[in-house]
Amino acid sequence: MLTTILVANRGEIARRVFRTCAELGLGKAAVFSDADAGAPHVREADAAVRLPGDAPSDTYLRADLLVEAAKAAGADAVHPGYGFLSENAAFARAVLDAGLTWIGPPPAAIEAMGSKVEAKRIMADAGVPVLAELDPERVTEADLPVLIKASAGGGGRGMRVVRELDELTDAVASAQAEAASAFGDPTVFCERYLETGRHIEVQVLADTHGTVWTVGERECSIQRRHQKVVEESPSPLVDEPMRAALFEAARKAAQAIDYVGAGTVEFLATENGEFFFLEMNTRLQVEHPVTELVTGLDLVAWQIRVAEGAALPPEPPSPNGHAIEVRLYAEDPAADWQPQTGTLHHFAVPGDVRVDSGVEDGSVIGVHYDPMLAKVIAWAPTRAEAARKLAAALAGAEIHGVRTNRDLLVNVLRHPEFLAGNTDTAFFGRHGLDTLAAPLGDERLAAVAAAFADAAANRAGKRLPGGWRNVRSAPQRKRYAVGGREYEVAYTGNRVEGEDITLVHATPERVVLDVSGVRRSFSVGRYPGLVCVGPVSLTPVPRFTEPGSALVAGSLVAPMPGTVLRIAVEPGAAVSAGDPLLWLEAMKMEHRITAPADGVVAELPVSVGQQVEVGAVLAVVKEQQ
Repeated sequence: MLTTILVANRGEIARRVFRTCAELGLGKAAVFSDADAGAPHVREADAAVRLPGDAPSDTYLRADLLVEAAKAAGADAVHPGYGFLSENAAFARAVLDAGLTWIGPPPAAIEAMGSKVEAKRIMADAGVPVLAELDPERVTEADLPVLIKASAGGGGRGMRVVRELDELTDAVASAQAEAASAFGDPTVFCERYLETGRHIEVQVLADTHGTVWTVGERECSIQRRHQKVVEESPSPLVDEPMRAALFEAARKAAQAIDYVGAGTVEFLATENGEFFFLEMNTRLQVEHPVTELVTGLDLVAWQIRVAEGAALPPEPPSPNGHAIEVRLYAEDPAADWQPQTGTLHHFAVPGDVRVDSGVEDGSVIGVHYDPMLAKVIAWAPTRAEAARKLAAALAGAEIHGVRTNRDLLVNVLRHPEFLAGNTDTAFFGRHGLDTLAAPLGDERLAAVAAAFADAAANRAGKRLPGGWRNVRSAPQRKRYAVGGREYEVAYTGNRVEGEDITLVHATPERVVLDVSGVRRSFSVGRYPGLVCVGPVSLTPVPRFTEPGSALVAGSLVAPMPGTVLRIAVEPGAAVSAGDPLLWLEAMKMEHRITAPADGVVAELPVSVGQQVEVGAVLAVVKEQQ
């Protein structure tokens, strides 16, 4: 019988496993990098072991340090979570060789599915439908479009879609570089790309006594950069005959490699019900909560029981209702999904929803790890009710300090095509980020509320009324910036100049406005250099600009802290609008910096390998006159 489990991971998944450990009476052991020293998962553990350094390659990807940490913390089992070394057969063997229990499938099963090329061969032999593998060197015009995939990885890294043959060589090189960086293996392959495919996956759970459960399917078709954003169970595409075929294929896949524990068999499906094997994730999935909510299972608890030798009941529980999960990321969808960094001043999600999060008030979102803040999951008897409940919870969430994809998620959940179940992998491209990422809140009213909240804070403890003047001359004026737009608010007393807006009540934390006869209430969070009004984050604009703070015209600055990965140009080179200048690596992703207009590279003050901070000048492009 196990007594203490070390989670060889961080953040949200570490906390998720700890929750089950506490319910089962098991001890909780954590590991942490220097960047995570103050993270919630460290505080919630009974014992925590430091992994010196910040980079994953120095910390969470060091199998030797993780095994040593388990021993030092007195753990007798290791749960790998997802990501990092969760699908690394050598790590699983190292855990077992150290006399510890591995809470996952046998190393041989991990190894069999670790190479997507080999996995497809095994599945084809087992009678599971697969897409034909294409050699990147032999792809022809007739094969396009194709998807380049890293053989050893997942999570969208090392993946590229190629629609033009002359783009293939560069795309393969880029995918190989990213795969090598993320997984230590540059091997990539190609397969036919289905533009409007549906991503359907089946949760499997197997014990050591020969029982294999297929525990419902999930649909994860709405993706950005080949990474899932919205997940649900059951799939609106799948009918009973298709479900039976999917479950049979997933069962064959698990049995072909003598699988044990929780795993997921992923398929790409067409609208007419065809499906093809994509990969098998030999670990717990990020989206496992939707399966838990519709089945009542605790998949982590069953992972632990199976590792202890327990047998599954003959049949899994029947599903009930519908569950939808969204991944809340610190990123800007409208700016090519750029990850965001900074301090998360306040984080709260209202309503009857499940929140699996690795952050809390005061958490610092850095550049070393994935920018996911939380998973928010809603269950309801019907799909429409689950979507409505989840959208309402997200819309009312207080997320202060970093830009997120929250508005996008709410707009997706309320979109008629989503509600109709039309959720293929081309969803974002078809409906447009300009529409889907539109702000939820009224930015103008948010600026007015911010101005009155600021005035209330200024007069707190003073006896003068807001906007007091010895002799009335001009109204008070305040300016706020939101996403590149500026709003000026001019008010006298409790009235906004030139608008049918009157202040009813104001404190530094709450403002009530009468807007054309309708009262509207706004919650306000105020922080240095930031005001958050409902879902709108505003930056106060100073009345006077500091001398010397302006950038040279044509300057391209780092949108986030990161490392210069590659440089495509030299000073003096002529460039066209959209040409790549260099690439930054941050938060496990590549970010391309492009020329904003036709011109000449006047300055290039960075070099490959250089660490840059947000706002640092990367290049200066002088436009052609």
